[in-house]
Amino acid sequence: MKKIGVVLSGCGVRDGSEIHEAVLTLLAISQCGAQAICMAPNTDFPETDHLQMQETGAKRNVLVESARISRGDIRDIATVKAADLDAIIFPGGFGAAKNLCDFAIKGAAASVHPEVARVVKEMSQAKKPIGAICIAPVLIATVLGKDLKPTLTIGTDSDTAAELEKTGSIHRNCQVDDIVVDRENRIVSTPAYMLANTVSEVYEGIGKCVREVIALTN
Repeated sequence: MKKIGVVLSGCGVRDGSEIHEAVLTLLAISQCGAQAICMAPNTDFPETDHLQMQETGAKRNVLVESARISRGDIRDIATVKAADLDAIIFPGGFGAAKNLCDFAIKGAAASVHPEVARVVKEMSQAKKPIGAICIAPVLIATVLGKDLKPTLTIGTDSDTAAELEKTGSIHRNCQVDDIVVDRENRIVSTPAYMLANTVSEVYEGIGKCVREVIALTN
């Protein structure tokens, strides 16, 4: 059974993983007959009240909050190596651009959580597929852009695309139900809630992304 890493960044669109995207990724992996290995960094982040959409001043822990989505079955990403996985996928949500890296604040000058960056580089060096959903491609661009110039999509947002390209990566516009595949670098991306209006639209793209990522493991 193929083992597909799923890197979570908390629980909630404004300060962690986008829950629909994360759950649909897990569903698609299961439907493909593969096993999801959930993981997250053990680090704190500012909490956002998802009713008021404002920061509360409190902090939460990425690993603890991500465990809500994985039903407690989750690993600290510091304990995970590329050898443990056949592929890896990053759901979106602002946590991908705030907790796993700080692209949301610094754009192309962003830094990435060291353990997250390590795993991305290990997977890339091992020629193992990487999937990135919604805003998560900016993280991949930040880690790999300078050396590999990967082709990625965040949908059609020109400002975000322009910032992504400053990393050395190449952006391709993409509709919500489609994917962009960089076969040379074995990276698959899809816009999801960067464009979607409904959860069914999100699943169209995520389903294609997951299936292509798993196909690239063969």
